[in-house]
Amino acid sequence: MAHAAGVSQATVSLVLGGKWRGRVSERTAQAVRDAAARLGYRPNLAARSLRLGVTRTAMLVVPALTHEYFARVYTGAARVAAENGFGVVLYPSPAGIGPARDPFGSARTAIDGVIASSMAADALTGIGDGGLPLVMLDSDPDTPGGPPTVNLAVTDGIRQVVRHLLALGHRRIAHIAADVDTWTFRARTQAVTAELAAAGAPAAVRHRSALGVDAAREAAVRALTAPGPRPTALLCDDDILAAGACKGARTLGLSVPADVSVTGFDDLSLARALDPELTTVRLPAEGIGEHGMRALLAVLAGRPAPAVELPLTLVPRGSSAPPAA
Repeated sequence: MAHAAGVSQATVSLVLGGKWRGRVSERTAQAVRDAAARLGYRPNLAARSLRLGVTRTAMLVVPALTHEYFARVYTGAARVAAENGFGVVLYPSPAGIGPARDPFGSARTAIDGVIASSMAADALTGIGDGGLPLVMLDSDPDTPGGPPTVNLAVTDGIRQVVRHLLALGHRRIAHIAADVDTWTFRARTQAVTAELAAAGAPAAVRHRSALGVDAAREAAVRALTAPGPRPTALLCDDDILAAGACKGARTLGLSVPADVSVTGFDDLSLARALDPELTTVRLPAEGIGEHGMRALLAVLAGRPAPAVELPLTLVPRGSSAPPAA
């Protein structure tokens, strides 16, 4: 390239490294750039990363690649990363939730920082060379000395669902709760309990379910056939559980919402595919990814990264209605 531009190798290095101003004329710098274009030069990013000690790569750790919510989180994170010259590696925790081996052998040599969902937090224990800059999503913001957090306003979202059902006249509410011990689902359980108590309504009977349609169908059947008056509403921790609950109601010959109302949480594409369409809570999934990446960039730059909580919106649809007389 130096030969093509008629300059020294040192001059080429200065121009391509962006350090030429005040040391090389504009005409010479343009000659080097023209030569680079003619020769199809591309910088060796691996060599540059080795020299600078940074990779400009973040890793997003999620429990699963197949869930629409986490795909949208990745989209938001990747957008902000690209705007700042970063890339994002997406890494799912094997088996959904649990420990994982270091995907790089030594993560510190391959990435600059990590954004992790609390549902895949155990995977972090398997990533070598601990101490990487970390931002947690959907994680307890009150953990002493914990990393920066970016959360959804889960408690307020559940409050909106409970108030919606109470306003429709429901008093016998069953809670189809995700059988996952993470902050985001504990917060939902606590919010259901607290909101019903504050309204003077009977406590919700809780039925635990794995995160799957079949498991939720079985949980809904248990809720709807338990001794005592039948629930008039099934409040579900997410849309997948709600889809299973709708199947469970139909298994028993019940109509949604004429015989039992069903609500979800997430507003996945699935919510509009169900018939009737699902009353649910819309989550700004891409916003979570965007804020998570911005927080990580702040940490990498040595700036404060205050906790973030994003508001949620109730979306009433056809799966909820006043209880039958």
